[in-house]
Amino acid sequence: MKETNKFQFETRAIHAGEEPDMREGASGDVAAPIHLSTTFARHEVDVPTAGYEYTRSLNPTRFALESKLAAIENANHGLAFSSGLAAETAVVMGLLRNGDHIVASDDLYGGTKRLFNKVVREFGITVSYADVMDTTAFERAITPATRLMWVETVSNPLIKIADIAALATIAHKHGIIFVVDNTFLSPYFMNPLELGADIVLHSATKYIGGHSDVLGGVVMLNEHNLYEKIQYYQNAAGAVMAPFDSYLVIRGIKTLALRMERHAENALKVAEFLEQHPSVNRVVYPGLSSFGQYDLHKRQARGNGGVLCFEIKGDVNDAKRFLSRLQVIALAESLGGVESLVELPSLMTHSSVAPEERAKIGITDTLVRLSVGVEHAQDLIDDIEQALA
Repeated sequence: MKETNKFQFETRAIHAGEEPDMREGASGDVAAPIHLSTTFARHEVDVPTAGYEYTRSLNPTRFALESKLAAIENANHGLAFSSGLAAETAVVMGLLRNGDHIVASDDLYGGTKRLFNKVVREFGITVSYADVMDTTAFERAITPATRLMWVETVSNPLIKIADIAALATIAHKHGIIFVVDNTFLSPYFMNPLELGADIVLHSATKYIGGHSDVLGGVVMLNEHNLYEKIQYYQNAAGAVMAPFDSYLVIRGIKTLALRMERHAENALKVAEFLEQHPSVNRVVYPGLSSFGQYDLHKRQARGNGGVLCFEIKGDVNDAKRFLSRLQVIALAESLGGVESLVELPSLMTHSSVAPEERAKIGITDTLVRLSVGVEHAQDLIDDIEQALA
């Protein structure tokens, strides 16, 4: 993507990977076409036409997306998978072997913990968890077998901030690959590779896709050797993003900058309202001056994202009652779509995490996670106010 690297984010998000083909006989499509063909004819037996032979290995629409992904994350390489967990699996299984070890943040997406605790361990790969806010704890958890360090830029659901540069220094001192999940902030608000991360991944289902209508996962990185290993696993295991889904993610990326600005603007207004509400114990959002890691977040990110969490006074039944009374905000898992979504982690996204583990890391029965959409902020505040009444 050398031709677009000189441009600002918004321009790269629209044009990277989609340069119109203006050769004689070509159609000059401004938007990348959806190539649904599973196989590609060739003139010569041993020379694939334009490098394409079978869609699982490479598809023109997916390649356009992967080029765009690399451009918006300021990376050399991008890879698109059928889901965020498929992307995570490819990173782990493509790079690790029996006997290897992962050090990860204790507050991770529940699906990631399930992958680590229930699937990865079956292959002889062990995992230790540390508080992402304590960089010394991460270093203490490193063993001679540690091959990966794994964190989220903003943790799910407790909104803990990882000091990416500090953790990168620790990882590289010990020869460890540093993996950062940047889903909550998106490439618009943060680029972890520039802070020292080796691999960045996202659930493209969230902000990158942005419309709650496509499932996907993406990986971006610079080092060619790591790219080849993960791409080999992608092709061998086959969990690639389909052409139509690739098209939807391409379309979503084009408005990413606009959407992220509105998500963050709305989220701050909602967080400030909740912080003053008598029925709320606490609010956690990086844009609030009361946020414990406010200075660190401002130092390494360009914006605050659209996800916040807050704790309702009372017990789990009070939390359920609040959620059932919402009219505009949908009670649903996931996040990062144009519509606002709310969920109770203890009973939904993190129900697979053991109760004692949830209690240990601070996921209470009344902790609510809210993904603030791009609706009018006052409508969202009014909806929350009537549901809390």
